[in-house]
Amino acid sequence: MPPATGHTARVERVDGADTQRGGHEIGLGEALRVWAYVSLNSFGGPAGQIAVMHRVLVDSRRWISEQRFLHALNYCMLLPGPEAQQLSVYIGWLMHGVRGGLLAGLLFILPGFLAILALSILYAGFAGTAFVAALFYGIKPAVMAVVAAAVIRVGRRALANRTMVAIAAIAFVAIFFFAVPFPVVVLLAAVTGLVGARVAPGTFVLGGSHGGAHGTAEHEDRPRLHDHAVGPERPALRRSIGVLAVGLGLWLGPVVAVVAWLGPEHVFAQEALFFSGAAVVTFGGAYAVLTFVGQQAVEVFGWLSPTEMLDGLAMAETTPGPLIMVVEFVGFLAAFRAPGALEPMAAAFLGAVIVTWVTFVPSFLWIFLGAPYVESLRGQPLLTGALSAITAAVVGVILNLAVWFAAHTLFGSVTETYVGPLRLYVPDAATFDPAAAVIAVLAFIAMSRLRWPIIATLGVSAVAGAGWYALVMA
Repeated sequence: MPPATGHTARVERVDGADTQRGGHEIGLGEALRVWAYVSLNSFGGPAGQIAVMHRVLVDSRRWISEQRFLHALNYCMLLPGPEAQQLSVYIGWLMHGVRGGLLAGLLFILPGFLAILALSILYAGFAGTAFVAALFYGIKPAVMAVVAAAVIRVGRRALANRTMVAIAAIAFVAIFFFAVPFPVVVLLAAVTGLVGARVAPGTFVLGGSHGGAHGTAEHEDRPRLHDHAVGPERPALRRSIGVLAVGLGLWLGPVVAVVAWLGPEHVFAQEALFFSGAAVVTFGGAYAVLTFVGQQAVEVFGWLSPTEMLDGLAMAETTPGPLIMVVEFVGFLAAFRAPGALEPMAAAFLGAVIVTWVTFVPSFLWIFLGAPYVESLRGQPLLTGALSAITAAVVGVILNLAVWFAAHTLFGSVTETYVGPLRLYVPDAATFDPAAAVIAVLAFIAMSRLRWPIIATLGVSAVAGAGWYALVMA
């Protein structure tokens, strides 16, 4: 592929090996077009978004190699927050420094933000109409099937042996039945992986990949960014302090201002504080984040109902961008219902902006702060061990989300009760919805057996559900 610009490579020596800084000759104009394409085609949650990036950046454009792509992904999976969006920031930074990271990360967010904002306005303004109720009646069980398929998809890659299966099972039991805080589960999994990597290094390894194949014709030519090329910035204490100061100021400055101005009980302050905290503790990717955010928003703050949370997830599944963009819908609806002195739609818009800001600014901070160090640690077995255990635990977390969603989708009434330390969700059998169950099963078959795209599955499910709703339930 001919060079697009006249960038000059700079050769260095690192640990006795020849490395290059820059020299890939990919201009920001080309990067803008590629990242815009990726953002507009990033449907289907993190797995689908990662697959799109892999197909475009590794297979088609040959920007980076499979090994380098997975190394970046491994780091992003160790971070709190949405790993697909963080992966775009990482690769953007790797290719063009901070400018590239900002370009890739912002483009990854923008289409989804605008789409969810438009759907949230429609939902808040017309949620009581039969049209909206009929539309989401079919989408919600299909979303349940999407999450169930994610359990299987991630499990096949992460649960490479009995030890990984055991970690996943323990994580599910701890969260679902004993309400163990998610950060505790992740921390214990990481410690297990670090210890296990020393004791049994062959057990704590990641299985599978996100796509692509070595040795194909596309991979015979070296990637445009050579594997020996170092990142655009080297680890340095002065740089790290500067990045940390700027990142924390942009992230927490608005939070402090909102709390000081309106008080901690105002809905804007509650949103800013809660979602800032979620940005720190929600490890394990978008589905894991949804478990924590969904249960807290519904059961603790009472901002929305389980059914409305499913509606928001359906919006995020059917629009481009990060699945965790559902938090924008949560922030919108919470502020719409407690606008204070503002007009409800204006308050809702501000709530959506606040939640989106405090959710995604930390993602840029984690990458810009840590990426230079991660690039210098490529191939470290302890990092792989911790990642393998966390990924296995995330399978249990996603299973928890799937069961929780299933209970609230298939039954009209679900009671949460405790037997000693044991937490149980008890559905009312009389409220079972067989039509929703049929849609969920057919949607699962369409995705897992027939290989339908998620957007097509959700579209057909919406039409089927709307038809059933109009005939029987309207």
